Order: sequence, then C-alpha cells, then structure tokens
Amino acid sequence: MNTTAAKRTHNAETENLDVIIVGAGFAGLYLLDRLRGMGLSVQVFEAGDGPGGVWYWNCYPGARVDSPGPMYQFSRDDLWRDWKFSELYPSWQEIRAYFRYLDEKLDLSRDIRFNTRVNEAQFDSARNLWTVRSSDGSVTRARYFVLCTGLGSKPYIPDLPGLGDFAGERHHTALWPQQGLDLAGKRVGVIGTGASGVQVAQEAAAVAAHLTVFQRTPNLALPMRQRTLDDDTIRRMKEDYPRAYQKRTTTFGGFDYEFLEKSAAEVSDAEREATFERVWEIGGFAPWVGSFNDLLADEVSNRAAYDFWRDKTRARINDPAIAEMLAPAEPLHPYGAKRPSLEQNFFEIFNQRNVSLVDLRKSPIERVTPSGIKTAAGEHDLDILVLATGFDAVTGGLTSIDIRGTQGETLREKWSKGVHTHLGMASAGFPNLLFVYGPHSPNAFANGPTCAELQGDWIVQLLDHLRQRDFTRFEATVPAEEDWRAQVHAIADTTLFPRADSWYFGANIPGKPREMLSFAGGLSTYVAKCNESAERGYEGFAIS
Repeated sequence: MNTTAAKRTHNAETENLDVIIVGAGFAGLYLLDRLRGMGLSVQVFEAGDGPGGVWYWNCYPGARVDSPGPMYQFSRDDLWRDWKFSELYPSWQEIRAYFRYLDEKLDLSRDIRFNTRVNEAQFDSARNLWTVRSSDGSVTRARYFVLCTGLGSKPYIPDLPGLGDFAGERHHTALWPQQGLDLAGKRVGVIGTGASGVQVAQEAAAVAAHLTVFQRTPNLALPMRQRTLDDDTIRRMKEDYPRAYQKRTTTFGGFDYEFLEKSAAEVSDAEREATFERVWEIGGFAPWVGSFNDLLADEVSNRAAYDFWRDKTRARINDPAIAEMLAPAEPLHPYGAKRPSLEQNFFEIFNQRNVSLVDLRKSPIERVTPSGIKTAAGEHDLDILVLATGFDAVTGGLTSIDIRGTQGETLREKWSKGVHTHLGMASAGFPNLLFVYGPHSPNAFANGPTCAELQGDWIVQLLDHLRQRDFTRFEATVPAEEDWRAQVHAIADTTLFPRADSWYFGANIPGKPREMLSFAGGLSTYVAKCNESAERGYEGFAIS
C-alpha cells in the first residue's frame, strides 16, 4: 500500500484509500501525519471549516483550555521549539492558531476534506473494505476506518418545552456563531454550570446588563491560576519540556504531575491541611489528580478534600444563601466524582448586582417563552439564551454516524444496552474499525494530546504489523470485549465515581444506559495493557 494507491476520481465515482480518518483534532492530525509517513493513502474527513476538532467549534466567549499550554500540544521537539502560547491556559483563539501552525508545518490540509461530515459507513465483508458516504455526496472506500471524533462532538440540547419559541438569540456553546455574538448590555441567561457555563458566565458578568445563571448541580470548580507568559518565562519552561513530555507518558492523567505517594488517611490533620493548601495554590487540576492518592476512593479523605474546597469557596461569596447554593455545607456528590472545571472569578460574579443564580432543583424550568424562561418561582426576561448543556459525551460522536458492521446492526444499536469494546479502541462485529479517545479508554481522565500520541502510536504499530504480514482484516473478539468491559467496570467500582450522576456514566442523557464510559485506572496502566496485547500478537483480536 502507498500513496499512489489513492485513486481520486470525479463526479459520483468512488475513491479508494488505505485509511479514512474522521475528525481533524489532535488524534486525527497525529494519525494523518504518522500514517502518511508509512506511505499509506490517508484522508481526514472534517465537518468544520478548519483543523482543530472541538476547537473549531469552541468559540464561545471565554472558551479556553483547562490544561496548561505546555501540556496541551504535541511532544515533538520540532513542533514545540518554534511555538509559544501567551498565557498559561490558552484561549480558543490561540489554540486555533496552534492548529494552523501545525497545518503549515506538516502540510496537513492537502489530505483533509473540510466541511465534510461522514453520514454512513458500511463494512463489505467480501472485500474487507469500508464504504463511507459523506455530506458532500462523495462515496469513498478504505481498508481501515479510524474515528477521531473526540468525547465532546455531539452537543446535547435538552427537550425544554417552548425552546423553539424563544424570540432572542439562542445558541448551544458548542454551536456558537463563528462570527461571535456581543453580550454587552444584554440580558443573558446561561443554562448549565459545567466548564462552558462557567466560562461564559465569567465573561457575560463583566458586560451584560443582567446575567441569570440556571444551575442544577453546583460545580466544584477549582482555581485556574491563569497568568500571562513573557519570553523569559517561556524560555525557562521550554528547558523542562523534554523531561515533562517524558513524564506525562507515565502518569495517571497524561500530565507532568501525578498523585502523591501517600494517602490523606495516613497523615496528621496538620499535614493534610498543609498539603491541601499547597496544591490549592498550584491550582489547575492539581487539587484533583495531583493531591493525595486516596481522594477518589476513600470517603473520609474525600470528605476532607470537599470541606477544604467548600470553605475556600464560601469565603469568596458575600451572600450566605448564594454560598449554600454554590458550595453546600453537605456535598451533593463526592468531591472530584464529576469533572471539575477551572475558574478565574466565577464565584465572585455572584457578588455583583447584575448577576442572579437560579437553583433548578428548587425551582425547575417549566417552559421557555418568547421573552425568556419561566420557572416554578417566576419569569426571567432574556435577550440571549446560552445552552451550556454539555454533550452526549464519549459515545455520541460515534453513535451519531450510521456505522454498520458485519451483522447489519449499527454501532448505536449494538451499544444501546451497554458499551462493548476491546481496549477502548475496537468493537466486535466492526472489523478494521478503530476509535481514539473513545469509550472504555482513559478519555475523560487523560490529557488529549498525550492520549492522541500514545493511542496513535499503538494504532500505527497495529497497521504496520498487518501490512508487513499481508493481513487485510482484524476484529476484536467477543470474549476480549466482555473481559475489557468487566475490567473497566471493576476499576470504577473501587472508586467514588459511581456515586455521582455524571456524563462519565452517560447520566446526563435521557434514556442512555448508566455505565462507566471511561477507563479509570490511569493512562500509564492503560497503555501497559494495550502494549501487553500487542506483545502477545494482538491478543483479543482475530487477524486474517
């Protein structure tokens, strides 16, 4: 197989490739570059108008990454040496600029079809090929079909009565107008307090005539500790990049730091408090996955961490009633069992006269009206309605495509009663299909670029293994995916994650089976298990 094998024809004729990749985010671009380097004919199909994956769509006010910039990029030295972010936590504008930089540096766009959404894919068992039909009317065949749709590519819009009646501007944060939207002087309503809700609210509070935040569950948000980076700081940081990039392949979350080697239960009250204080000052996710190693498993330790967070947070809120809504005396779920967001001044905005907080547990939304939102307690007039309502996370990007395997059923149908994968990258009945950052991988608990590189390298090695031996087909076996599913659930059951109704469990989507969708054993453990399969001749796969 080589690039000359790509037969591009015109009109309605079919093009033949070695690999079709869906999605031009970190994973899709990494694999495009690596597989092209092997001499394979590869094309990326991307629904957006430019590279970046979720960062093409993430352009709402305040959108920024929640990983430090040094960690939120590829580890290749020829890529990081010439690149710099101006802030520790880069904005969507800078992330987009980084993707344009990658595009120019690696000449990626020549093999990307932008504004092209994959609608259907069907496996042809006789020829061991995937036939892919896209929104532009094209039909393309490929030996391998690799889905890099990410964990947040299917926005969830709740079925609110009257939503279509609203007369003002209404947008989901993931479907924000590319030209932007001015919030200044407007009455803005934000439904949801996940990451995008927190970020929009911070921006809106500064300029809106009035901001109303509709909250169902408080966000146990952590301090971002944002700062601008001057050239001298960047130079000193870059001296540490080689060590940091090596370190991130060996840690739980794919960052350059790890859980402490001690538990909160084994130290004195004074040491525990001092450690909480130290990681709090570091900020970011350090108080979550850089603190004591038992916080996500031990109830007593977890409660100590929650109490510390609560007291720190309540000290920033003037009104005791608002403080109780944002940082309750008694936690609604374990600390860190829902993904924390990073905030800059989120809790302070509720001290402003132009900001209101509505507790949807006490006063649920009855309907959306042409002029705003009516809750059980009253009406809220709005000019702009922001739906920060999240995603059909982890599986939604995959199941929203009509992907049919050897049994005639779609991936959506197969997973309708529960997800089954092997190594979080393949599923029985769907030969020659792989997915990155998908269900049963460390997706939600791993830094995206780190995961893209490590899973990407494994996929490259698998396809090279097949090519060298003239194999044309691989498929996960049913026993292997049953075993992997059991491992994913067993690991989750040793933690406090099942005690929260989170998108980790699909609990935010009506009718979705409630089950752990992420491998919670850590990225380094996950990679070791994948490599173990490879060393045993790709155990768990039928190869022919």
